[in-house]
Amino acid sequence: MARQIIYDDPIFFDGYMKIREKEDNANDLFEIPALLTLLPDLSGKSLLDLGCGYGEHCKMFINNGAANVVGVDISEKMLEVAHRANSDPKITYLNIPIEDIDKLEEQFDVVVSSLAIHYVESFAEVVKKIYDKMNTGGVFVFSQEHPIATAYSSGNRWTKDENGKKLYFNLSNYCVEGERELTWFVNGVKKYHRTFSTIVNTLVEVGFTIERMIEPFPDAEMLKKHPQYDDLLHKPDFLLVKAKKM
Repeated sequence: MARQIIYDDPIFFDGYMKIREKEDNANDLFEIPALLTLLPDLSGKSLLDLGCGYGEHCKMFINNGAANVVGVDISEKMLEVAHRANSDPKITYLNIPIEDIDKLEEQFDVVVSSLAIHYVESFAEVVKKIYDKMNTGGVFVFSQEHPIATAYSSGNRWTKDENGKKLYFNLSNYCVEGERELTWFVNGVKKYHRTFSTIVNTLVEVGFTIERMIEPFPDAEMLKKHPQYDDLLHKPDFLLVKAKKM
């Protein structure tokens, strides 16, 4: 099956990197802080980073005490940055899709994935492979676009007033799971939508115990500094989950 390697598209890659360079990007303000609160103590742990991108998290995990980190990503352009900017003797970067992690020989104490799972077509297949690659007592922490967001397929995302203020998010086809194709920097970006219950039930059916979930949104202090994120009070951008292999 041919897999989309959208981050190797030069236009997409450039657009994405420009967003991440902004100091007030949503990843840095909401997704990453929430992700960090879900991580266990990494001291001496072996860690697998799925969709590691340019390796910023991998280096952070080592700095926080991880014994070794394997970062996998399907994008060669992302891994070029990772090798250049975030290399370390304790980090191994592999240019493979998330779906192929069953080919790895190692077992891991912690598996982390930041905003990559919604690019995976077969969630159940990948979750089973993650479970099998983990040591007993291991922790799986992942973030993804929120199911309310991934449900979007066409039309206007928001209903706005005459001044352009967002009134509410337009939700449709939430129960229709599967591929969504949209424009983000370039045409034809593919993501996969599944309902909240499918995500939770799949984890449970494989054998995980769900310990915590976060749907980050700004508090009053954050809104004073970054009022542009008041739309997150209508619907969250991200879903984060911490699950444990008992």
